[in-house]
Amino acid sequence: MKKWGFLLALIICLGLTFVKVDPFSEPNDIIQNNNQSTTKIVEGGKISGNTQKIKMTEEQIYHGDLLLVNSEYPVHKEGIKLDIVNLSDNHDLVQGYVLLGNDISLSEDIAHKFSELVAAARKDGLQYFAITSGFRDFQEQSILYQDMGSAFALPPGYSEHNLGLSLDVGSTQMKMADAPEGKWIEENAWKYGFILRYPEDKTDITGIQYEPWHIRYVGLPHSAIMQEKNFALEEYLDFLKEQKSISTTLRGKKYDISYYPITKETTIDVPSNLHWEISGNNMDGIIVTVFP
Repeated sequence: MKKWGFLLALIICLGLTFVKVDPFSEPNDIIQNNNQSTTKIVEGGKISGNTQKIKMTEEQIYHGDLLLVNSEYPVHKEGIKLDIVNLSDNHDLVQGYVLLGNDISLSEDIAHKFSELVAAARKDGLQYFAITSGFRDFQEQSILYQDMGSAFALPPGYSEHNLGLSLDVGSTQMKMADAPEGKWIEENAWKYGFILRYPEDKTDITGIQYEPWHIRYVGLPHSAIMQEKNFALEEYLDFLKEQKSISTTLRGKKYDISYYPITKETTIDVPSNLHWEISGNNMDGIIVTVFP
């Protein structure tokens, strides 16, 4: 991953102004107390009620928001977000933060979700956010890897930035490790479906140095469970595989989460009277999340 500390120092002198955002009401799924968890995980939860059967193929393993990308599991083309846009060309997406560069791209959906996160941070008095990097195609990743070397970048296909689900976030005032924005992200990003992908205490698991600037979208309730249990993404996906199914309640809404191994073609049950989402894990199976 590329460090942007030197660019962030330069931006202080530029006197950039921020786009004013409208007041943002936090979603009902978000808790109010930053220091307490609201999820209660019950092992062995199962999908219940009326169901319908759908067929899953191996291709589904490589789609979704819970894809694991690391040195063992590279990006598959099926996993790359299809709604990638240049943020500089879409000013309506850049709400409450600045861009350090004119060539920063991101999933349009993730850009909206990040704007919601920033709007909530502004309510807490934080207003110096910047995006330093977003989506990178394989060619951009290859150039970065050649220029920066393995100490600061990953080879093409092995970086989360190649998915469109991750972005590097900075402060225009100081390094993210020292900035209030960095601390806020670490404590609150999960409420908006984001995780700090490479925490300081998980380097032995992720294989990546501490990166307080790199956040990744996984969605609720997964980010809430990971926050409560102090899981890195690798640990969370292993946990789901081991438990097979769990249930968690977040602000009165119950979520049933189930893991299914996929080999060639597999038939699974999904509810016919509830909402459900499916994500692959980029390894060997899918995660089905059911909610009202």
